[in-house]
Amino acid sequence: MRTDLAYWTGAAGDAVAARDQFTALLPTCKRVLGPEHPDTLTACGNLAYWTGEAGDPAGARDQFAALLPVIEQVSGAEHVSTLSMRIDLAYWTGRAGDPAAARDQDAALLPVCERVFGVEHPTTLTVRSNLARWTREAGDAAAARDQGAALLPVCERILGPSHPETLAVRIGLARWTGEAGDAAGARSQSAALLPMCERVLGPEHPYALATRNELARWTGRTGDAAGARDQYAALLPMRERILGPEHQHTVATRDHLAYWTRQAAADSGSGVK
Repeated sequence: MRTDLAYWTGAAGDAVAARDQFTALLPTCKRVLGPEHPDTLTACGNLAYWTGEAGDPAGARDQFAALLPVIEQVSGAEHVSTLSMRIDLAYWTGRAGDPAAARDQDAALLPVCERVFGVEHPTTLTVRSNLARWTREAGDAAAARDQGAALLPVCERILGPSHPETLAVRIGLARWTGEAGDAAGARSQSAALLPMCERVLGPEHPYALATRNELARWTGRTGDAAGARDQYAALLPMRERILGPEHQHTVATRDHLAYWTRQAAADSGSGVK
């Protein structure tokens, strides 16, 4: 019951309270069940996860790194719980600021998942998506684009074209296409994706807002400063309302709006500085 309460507290949006509840619960689990009981290890994994969600990705990474060898010893190297722990470790390693290490962890994990789960299992697809993400963040947008392009039709066939994971892959593919040098392709992909995100998830869902941002970004990069200005102008009040005026994404949107406003003025010859 306490485990469920802590989990659903986090799922309801209060990661800090979930972290604190699992922190308080864990000593009891260890004392009553033992430090290597499956329920204790599950509580450890939840504590690590909510630690990351509460704003401490390095703490989450370190907890998962300490927990992984225990899980491997208790459950085996290719048990579902062990592989799930490796996925979490790679994810929080990347979130903690080491995308190259996260990329390498996912690259090593992928063939294991393909063998254990199958090449089209949702868990395997998640690892492939994460691998593309960390490949890009490690500095190779072209490789990430190619990985995303190969992954997308599999996700569409297995999960469906409107599944959130499929939409996430499409968002990433558009971004990586632009960063690999094809701004027009990224703009076209984002323009096609936006109405689907808004219809399936809602116009204020993070994926819809991310797609709006990418569309504005690549519209500007293709030479349409006025179009980028207008798109950022439409995005800014949504960011301010949903995230708050001081959130990093809101601030970045405001900066982009100012930049493209100046560029559009320069293009029109108005002389506005």
